[in-house]
Amino acid sequence: MSVEAVDLVAYDEAVTQYDPVIGIEVHVELGTKTKMFCSAEVEFGGEPNTQVTPVSLGLPGALPVVNGTAVESAIKIGLALNCTIAESCRFARKNYFYPDVPKNFQTSQYDEPIAFDGYLDVELDDGEIFRVEIERAHMEEDAGKNTHVGGSTGRIHGAEYSLVDYNRAGIPLVEIVTRPIEGAGTRAPEVARAYVQTLRDIFRALDVSEARMERGNVRADVNLSLRPTPQSPLGTRTETKNVNSFRSIERAVRYEVQRQAALLNDGKSITQETRHWHEDTGVTTAGRVKSDAEDYRYFPEPDLVPVEPSRAWVEELRATLPELPAVKRRRLREEWNYSDVEMRDVVNAGALELIETTVAGGTSPAAARKWWMGELARYAKDNEIDLATVPVTPAHIAELQHLIDEKKINDKIGRQVLEAVLAGEGTPAQIVSDKGLEIVSDDGPLLEVIDQVLADQPDIVEKVRSGNMGPIGAIIGAVMKATRGQADAGRVRELVLERIR
Repeated sequence: MSVEAVDLVAYDEAVTQYDPVIGIEVHVELGTKTKMFCSAEVEFGGEPNTQVTPVSLGLPGALPVVNGTAVESAIKIGLALNCTIAESCRFARKNYFYPDVPKNFQTSQYDEPIAFDGYLDVELDDGEIFRVEIERAHMEEDAGKNTHVGGSTGRIHGAEYSLVDYNRAGIPLVEIVTRPIEGAGTRAPEVARAYVQTLRDIFRALDVSEARMERGNVRADVNLSLRPTPQSPLGTRTETKNVNSFRSIERAVRYEVQRQAALLNDGKSITQETRHWHEDTGVTTAGRVKSDAEDYRYFPEPDLVPVEPSRAWVEELRATLPELPAVKRRRLREEWNYSDVEMRDVVNAGALELIETTVAGGTSPAAARKWWMGELARYAKDNEIDLATVPVTPAHIAELQHLIDEKKINDKIGRQVLEAVLAGEGTPAQIVSDKGLEIVSDDGPLLEVIDQVLADQPDIVEKVRSGNMGPIGAIIGAVMKATRGQADAGRVRELVLERIR
């Protein structure tokens, strides 16, 4: 890997000198059982080259057949993005040679996409809404996967040899292409990240994809160019390929702004090219000179007829669309009486669905937020795992809070019970029962303990009798200690005052 020697311009300085314009192409892998044009099964992690057919291998005479579920998913995505759904669209051959493209062309859509002219309103961290214009959403098939063995970078340069796995070749994709995103200014990195994150949430809400970025279910190509002023023509763009995390999208945009600003300040020109993002070093490096559409020699796919979704079918699918994530978040924030900051913290922590399920189990929104954003969030951070993967379920939290609400345990004991659940010792109710943690609510045993504590501390009793209530805390503390924290502190106070008086 050769890294260009560029002295980066400070980001704040770069965005005062130049206006950044971004464009994002997002590929989402659809969660179909079979591939886009054949019956080969789709399964993550299979043995290389075991999920193939003559069609996905591009063997002579093999004819493709369109996956109807993939078309349905593409229409749902288009509708969720406020696009117009084409009355007729067709596939095209995108011609290029690369080892992971066995046919030497990719079956895609070019001038006739299935969805076009849409938009997506994206909520930024401070609640501001930024509209991203969508140019098109089109169907296509994925390429295979190259593995370059040897060398230090995992790329073809310097590798000893390469392997290719065609299991992924032919998996259905929808590519969503924005129009140039202008007006983001200094917030361009944040807008890029929030846009892709919003798309990911929509894919999951529609149930068209698992949308797991770490598996490559969602991949983003980030275009960026700089121009002197917002009124100037668009500058020359670069395209950073296959960025697969929200944090990396934000960092890649930021880096390219700084890098391009440095080149322009030195009087150099920007090369229109693809670039690779390096997570470890936080830089992009040059890939290849970017091809334009004419370089791919698109022409209509002769083996596939046009796709012509009826208007009735489109409206049926529109009627099945779920509540979209942004609308749902606003509704839940009002229902739960969360502040804007609290709701953003919940969303950013990945706790929204966890809290929603906990509330559905009978827990108050405030209590559900307390557990998930408190003890459990700290546990996830300490163990460097996602909150959704902690070994506690919403049902556990609902059961735990129910025990507290019924005054069978208090908050202090509840934390002990939660620790035991995290350790795999059972459900909250089982743990309370097995360890005898239920609060002592019978006044008889409590009075015995209280009488003993009062007998042991006559001086404090006299102070309280004389009107000095300060020391009463010591008596209550002694009772709670004697009952291992299993007494109701409020009831203990009442009984202590009764006994002293």
